[in-house]
Amino acid sequence: MRSRIREYLSEDIGSGDITSELVVPATQRAKGRIVAKETCVLAGATEAAEVFMELGAKAVQKRKDGSYVEKGDVVMTVSGPARALLAGERLALNFIMRMSGIATVTRGLAEMCREVNPEVRVAATRKTVPGFREVEKRAVALGGGDPHRFGLHDSVLIKDNHIRIAGGVREALRRARKSSFTKKVEIEVENEKDAFAALEAGADIVMLDNFPPAEAGRLYRALKKRRPDIVVEVSGGITPANIRGYAGAADIISVGWITHSVRSADFSMEMEKA
Repeated sequence: MRSRIREYLSEDIGSGDITSELVVPATQRAKGRIVAKETCVLAGATEAAEVFMELGAKAVQKRKDGSYVEKGDVVMTVSGPARALLAGERLALNFIMRMSGIATVTRGLAEMCREVNPEVRVAATRKTVPGFREVEKRAVALGGGDPHRFGLHDSVLIKDNHIRIAGGVREALRRARKSSFTKKVEIEVENEKDAFAALEAGADIVMLDNFPPAEAGRLYRALKKRRPDIVVEVSGGITPANIRGYAGAADIISVGWITHSVRSADFSMEMEKA
């Protein structure tokens, strides 16, 4: 993450912060505090602290990532060269605001679903901002969700286009079974026939894609009756408005919404001369 933060700072600062260099003396020191402007689950404070430390400033976390914070709570104090604080302000806030938004929504959805099914997991997807996946997935975990796979390299997930190219569910699974025995094989299906074909062909996880809640629930129970050890995941078009309907219809609910459409939480940084 430290090398990634250097890249992000380079993108923002470029050849130099010309405004601060013109307005703020090089010897000026300052202190600041990052304040929550709304109640939320805090995430990204660890990354924000790294931003300021990379720039030669000191950061002290007042609240832990993963904890609830109230409007007005100070989550971090910073001190050091004023130019360093000004240079790191935006990136630090970007980490905290976006990650806290994701963590807060994830916590709310997970708690809502577990009222219906205590064992269900709310999971993320790969629908993340390029270059920001690691921290977005961490935010999901801080919110009580499951990060799911981090990329194409860490699990076998056969999707609709794989199936078309391979020539069908059974053939796609046959080929996938050549992978290491340590890898579980998951397959995405769009109808009941393919769901049972996947189960019978030995899939470890069946993903029901774009099924209405009632239909997903019926098929979930039928698959579990046939093979109790099968893991059933649902995905596709799931939002806060309809997720509760899927809580009793799956072991895992994948929600791209929590990373691609979430609203950032509101934080600000207040500074003064030291």
